[in-house]
Amino acid sequence: MRIFRIAIPASDISASRAFYERLLGMDADDTVPSRIYFHCGDVILAIIDWKVEPLGPFRSIPEHLYLCTGDVDAAYGRAKDLGAQNLTALETQAWGERSFYCSDPDGNLLCFVDDDTLFLGRGAGWA
Repeated sequence: MRIFRIAIPASDISASRAFYERLLGMDADDTVPSRIYFHCGDVILAIIDWKVEPLGPFRSIPEHLYLCTGDVDAAYGRAKDLGAQNLTALETQAWGERSFYCSDPDGNLLCFVDDDTLFLGRGAGWA
């Protein structure tokens, strides 16, 4: 079993498209009119237009969505340039990951982690 798509809501699909295209450094796949897809390796990040596909009251995702990148410094620079909300410092966490946190225009929580420092949950010396 594997995860192939993660969907997060957007209240303004155009603003979210511009934000994610710049933040992720890639073009959106707009094959589906009410969604924009970002192909992140084997997993699709789907941004859902809540005005078209509402599943109840609008709520941002409750926990961070973690994305890994080979150039976390560049991702941090893009987040800073975009004025991403709740942007933290880019730093090495206690568990060894070099990362930063921010949120998108709808308050969806994001974390970007350096590929070389991923903590995958096995063999944690501090656990």
